[in-house]
Amino acid sequence: MLEVRDLHAYYGKSHILQGVNLDVGEGEIVALLGRNGVGRSTTCKAVMGEVEPHGSIKFKDRELAGKKPFEVAMAGLGYVPENRDIFPGLTTRQNLMLGLKPGQKDGGGRWSLENMFEQFPNLRERADVEASVLSGGEKQMLTICRTLMGDPSVIMIDEPTEGLAPKIVQQVGEMLEMIAARGVSILLVEQKLTIAMKISARVYVMGHGQIVFEGTPADLDKDEETRREWLEV
Repeated sequence: MLEVRDLHAYYGKSHILQGVNLDVGEGEIVALLGRNGVGRSTTCKAVMGEVEPHGSIKFKDRELAGKKPFEVAMAGLGYVPENRDIFPGLTTRQNLMLGLKPGQKDGGGRWSLENMFEQFPNLRERADVEASVLSGGEKQMLTICRTLMGDPSVIMIDEPTEGLAPKIVQQVGEMLEMIAARGVSILLVEQKLTIAMKISARVYVMGHGQIVFEGTPADLDKDEETRREWLEV
């Protein structure tokens, strides 16, 4: 569904991505692992067009490299950034409605406002309060749900468990599995090996702007050298 080939990206003169290749299949959760600063977030931003990509980014056989971010989103790709960009002065309900694409009506895709409230009762309870008062876990759920309102086929989620308590981390993991079960593919950027290894069908490990490992969680679990060199602190 999503095919990235020989992807390069730069910040000024710094060559951040140096030939990234990865695939995300239909209804699949794929984890992108690695230490901070290796290019995982830049990969998502390059796919979305927020950073200029050099290489091929095909989504459902359509070339997206060079498209503007709104064009990538309209094609069916969603992106949840690490910093949980909510609108703090708007209510939870208003934040969710902002996820709809131009011309799209609530319930026009596989996700509706009511569906979000059914799946995530915490958001229903907070529907008409300002998003600024939500807990960290609720804000994370809100950003993911807002992206889903646009009915993407693939969603890229950057560090969804960062700063969350273990119980909330588990809830986020269950949420991601539910999303995939409804046919939405997920590219999960994550540092917590436990959650990534538990819910992912396949994993990629990045190092120095390149993919240095590809395989199943079981493959990575057996590969002590890769874990020691590229993942462990």
